[in-house]
Amino acid sequence: MWRGGIPVKGISGLVAGPQCHYVIAMVLRTWRSKPPLKWLPLVGLPGKRPVVNVLRLEGPIMATSRFRRGLSLAGLEPLLERAFSTGRPAALALVVNSPGGSPVQSALIAARIRTLADEKKLPVVAFAEDVAASGGYWLACSADEIYVNHSSIIGSIGVIHAGFGLHGLLEKHGIERRLHTAGDRKSMLDPFVPESEQDVKRLSALLKELHVTFRNHVRERRGDRLKSSARTLFSGEFWTGDRALALGLVDGIGDCRSVMRERFGDNVRFRTIARRQPLGGLVGRSMVSTDGLADDLVGAVEERFLWQRYGL
Repeated sequence: MWRGGIPVKGISGLVAGPQCHYVIAMVLRTWRSKPPLKWLPLVGLPGKRPVVNVLRLEGPIMATSRFRRGLSLAGLEPLLERAFSTGRPAALALVVNSPGGSPVQSALIAARIRTLADEKKLPVVAFAEDVAASGGYWLACSADEIYVNHSSIIGSIGVIHAGFGLHGLLEKHGIERRLHTAGDRKSMLDPFVPESEQDVKRLSALLKELHVTFRNHVRERRGDRLKSSARTLFSGEFWTGDRALALGLVDGIGDCRSVMRERFGDNVRFRTIARRQPLGGLVGRSMVSTDGLADDLVGAVEERFLWQRYGL
């Protein structure tokens, strides 16, 4: 017989009665609030395979838009949340392949990784592929350990500003530059006017401040593992993986699969955390739009410049 959707007899041989009704109600209430699998102590169950979530951080680091690729906190936030929350991973592996880019986005992403790692109490290990330099190394330092390939490009702990001076070209073609500002420092290093000593001093001071922030981040994350002088480490130079290991910038030579299998056993399972493609995504990418072609072109040039600094 059923009362209110709850069977009152015939369950495991129990006879319907007040005590039976109470037990059934409590079981159903617990079932709805906590699915049965969450009751079980997963660690130590026979045949339970450790899982490592893998998140790729690939490309230049910059504020992104519809037509500009790259790594930014806004674009990575959903992936980071999933990487730390999906399943019950034994560790998170960050596979880094980035030539750097925006110091702001580098700092935001790294800070978010550390916040989630502390909240979830999950170890994070970074694995550099071709390049983890400048902002890419900043991201790698957000991990507890860093592993690289013998030939990976590592380091470039510095800040760079690049531009062009086009005032000579304008003069040659009889073009006059007209610039009006409210505030004598509103304009700085305008490429269409001659470079001024005052602007260069202001830019140098700004770059030094950013450099100090980068250096402090590396010191905080690497600590006593650093094995060379600040003059060497923070010169902006970059090195191969072997040399970076000798300098204490990384912890070892190895790739994600080999290191994680050595640490968690050959039966470790890797779960890749990737962006979900929306339905019809392929169609959307194949459509031609002129709305952001200029932005897209500038972004492509910036990306190419970042990679070419390291011979790639």
